[in-house]
Amino acid sequence: MEMSRVLFAVATFGIATYCLTLRCSVAFTQMRELPRWRRFLPLALFLLASSASLLRAFGIPQVAIAVALPLNLAVVLLSLKEIRQRRHRRAVGLEAR
Repeated sequence: MEMSRVLFAVATFGIATYCLTLRCSVAFTQMRELPRWRRFLPLALFLLASSASLLRAFGIPQVAIAVALPLNLAVVLLSLKEIRQRRHRRAVGLEAR
């Protein structure tokens, strides 16, 4: 019984992290004031991390362990930093709507 709770908690954390990463990367692509390459960088990193995670299904967990988590963290941190900077610029009034 205790093991199923732990598995549920781990699965919930993984799904929440995946959804947060996807939400941040999609929200970041909608920032039109940024150059195109910079807007799609978090989405590209997210797709790389997802494909690295899929390698576990094919018996290559080393790549997923080494690459997927750092890429997901980079996506979240980069996206949140830019989103906060955009909110700050709007609050100060430096960005025209």
